[in-house]
Amino acid sequence: MNPKYFRLSLNNNKQMVWMCIHPGWHQKIRFSSLGKKNMMPFAIKPFGLIEGQWKEVLEVCKNNPRALETKVTKAEDSVLHIAVYVGQTIFLTTLLENINEDVSLAILNIPNSKGNTPLHLAAELGKVDICNTIAKRDPKLILCRNFKDETPLYLAAIHGTKDAFYCLHGHLQNKDDYSPCIKSNGDTILHSTISNEYFGLALQIIRMYPNLADAVNQDGLSPLHILAMKPNCFKSSTRMEFLDRMIYNCLLVNELKEETEDLSSNGEDTHFNYAMNYRTCFSFLNLLKNAVKAITIGTKDSNAGTDDEENLPKSSPINFVQERAKKENKLYRFPPNWEVLIRFLTIMMKALLILFGVGASWIGKIQRRKEKHIWAKLVMDELIERASLYKYDYTGKSSFVLQHDNDMENKDSHVNKKTIEKKRSVSPILIAAKMGVNEMVEKVLDTFPVAIHDVDSDNKNVVLLAIENRQPRVYKLLAKRNLVKESAFCHIDNQGNSALHLAAMYREHRPWRVPGDAMQMQWEYKWYKLVKNSMPPNFYARYNNKGQTAKQVFIITHQPLVREGRKWLSKTSESCSLVAALVATVAFTTSTAIPGGANEVTGVPVLSGQPAFKVFAVASLVALCSSVTALVLFLSILTSRFQEKDVAMDLPKKLLMGMTSLWTSIASILVSFCAGHFFIIEDGMKSSVYLIYAVTCLPVSFFVLVQLPLYLDLMLAIFRKVPQRVYKVFSH
Repeated sequence: MNPKYFRLSLNNNKQMVWMCIHPGWHQKIRFSSLGKKNMMPFAIKPFGLIEGQWKEVLEVCKNNPRALETKVTKAEDSVLHIAVYVGQTIFLTTLLENINEDVSLAILNIPNSKGNTPLHLAAELGKVDICNTIAKRDPKLILCRNFKDETPLYLAAIHGTKDAFYCLHGHLQNKDDYSPCIKSNGDTILHSTISNEYFGLALQIIRMYPNLADAVNQDGLSPLHILAMKPNCFKSSTRMEFLDRMIYNCLLVNELKEETEDLSSNGEDTHFNYAMNYRTCFSFLNLLKNAVKAITIGTKDSNAGTDDEENLPKSSPINFVQERAKKENKLYRFPPNWEVLIRFLTIMMKALLILFGVGASWIGKIQRRKEKHIWAKLVMDELIERASLYKYDYTGKSSFVLQHDNDMENKDSHVNKKTIEKKRSVSPILIAAKMGVNEMVEKVLDTFPVAIHDVDSDNKNVVLLAIENRQPRVYKLLAKRNLVKESAFCHIDNQGNSALHLAAMYREHRPWRVPGDAMQMQWEYKWYKLVKNSMPPNFYARYNNKGQTAKQVFIITHQPLVREGRKWLSKTSESCSLVAALVATVAFTTSTAIPGGANEVTGVPVLSGQPAFKVFAVASLVALCSSVTALVLFLSILTSRFQEKDVAMDLPKKLLMGMTSLWTSIASILVSFCAGHFFIIEDGMKSSVYLIYAVTCLPVSFFVLVQLPLYLDLMLAIFRKVPQRVYKVFSH
């Protein structure tokens, strides 16, 4: 029999490849980029788009299905793997329908170099139709694991391909079997979805697999632990500018609806996928439709809906996501007939923002951020309410994990047991306090008040961790709970450090939201005083195990910061004092000069009746006084003793006052110059003289703009009572 030749194109037709299938070769499929006469093996890029004669390939493969077992890429992908990559659903479906069942099962079980079968790839890429086709042919493939011990169901969850996940979940023969959801190290699909921030899918997983809420991996981490390590997913740890915050508050987040395992779905998005301005129009039209319904039907439908919910049997899958959203979303704090008005105002505000130049992509970014915050909080609430944190014995894996992993015990024997036990001793509330997740700390304490007594391996409780890691919001939340003050705030760690000792202890990661060592030192001192003054003196242990008081700890640990702050303050003061001295010299000369001279008889200035003369006199005097004041303030900084309190409080205030005086003197000397120069301008040019003066002041204006951030940071550091934390994601 003659071999069959096909020409395929790779990478959007940029490269042509010949494919040869010879019926007598059985398992030999060769590719070449040189032509039919040079059929040498050719490696196809796994994600290169293949568009070619798939119909002809299908005919040949139907006649010789064993050719499909050949590995055709460096990644050891078969033709079925490539068909999944490029989404050839018709090719794959038709092929499986026209070959022997035993052969089809064999080729569907062929792994590539990573151990991934075609179903693994389809689940990872979100190819719902292909997942449905393969899972129908052999549901056992859902249990197949790759070399990373991941099932197709696990891959769909970890990559956030929701439709593929629901499809595979629907094909599971035993939905009470949790083994496809768990790896040998104890990580579950709930761990992975939360880690990758697919919170919508995580909510559905909690409903489908409720026992996973308590699942603990071999490191002793539950899904709630993973969520506590993500402060960026919560509103309390997010800093937004004024305009961003205004847009954030105007946006509404749609409630999550319960998903079903719709196997007939083709994976297409049924939602509107238009540009932001068109989406606003469709939302407005949809709003009008809802308004008509609300007016014509009124509360009748809402009452009927309530009756329907009450009549549901207890075993029916009630949408817990909607119930939770109704509690959390502000929209549901209003009566049902107000909903249309609120949505109308929200859509109008969004339309106005777009019209006034606020980009649609900007709004979309803020919308996604708010969705993440709300959905993360919903996941947190569900995990806390379902968790048995203070009943569960950390054995590494729960009972439903052990039935899958009995053969994995020897594999885990090499793990460092001390490290594992150390991680297991940290409860989610301790991680949340360390990371600054205010919502989780509050929710856990409301649900499990006994959590206030949790400690880590260093015997630090939630109060000590919040203080040590500079979390003002968490600390203020704990300080308001009067019932826990005596037990929690008097606690000491293994080193004998009290809360005040930890507040005095400085670390290198620079937690405060201000640049510069001097301002960091200022907020460190404010944090120390805040903790010290928030509780009576007898609440804190005076000495730690090293015999040090909190004040001694503060002085010792902040020495490098004081040293660097001193250098910065000295250099800044030297530079500014030089400028202040120059301005003072010019201002003194200007203030003693009289434009136009004085009357020889009376000694009164000739131009004293002119408004410009009065401006000149006042401006020159202000310039002289303010420049001298600035010079004195900068000299006082240079001659300071640079003690901890000086660097933290007194010297930054003097620097701020000195910079204010310096800028005032510069502005005043320019005004006096313009006023004096005004007298020598001819009458015909006086109409345009203001523009000339404005251009003259541009260089000074640029200098002020460059120094403005420093000035604002100084004001923020001085006048803000509670320091503002920098929220960064750091590993626990």
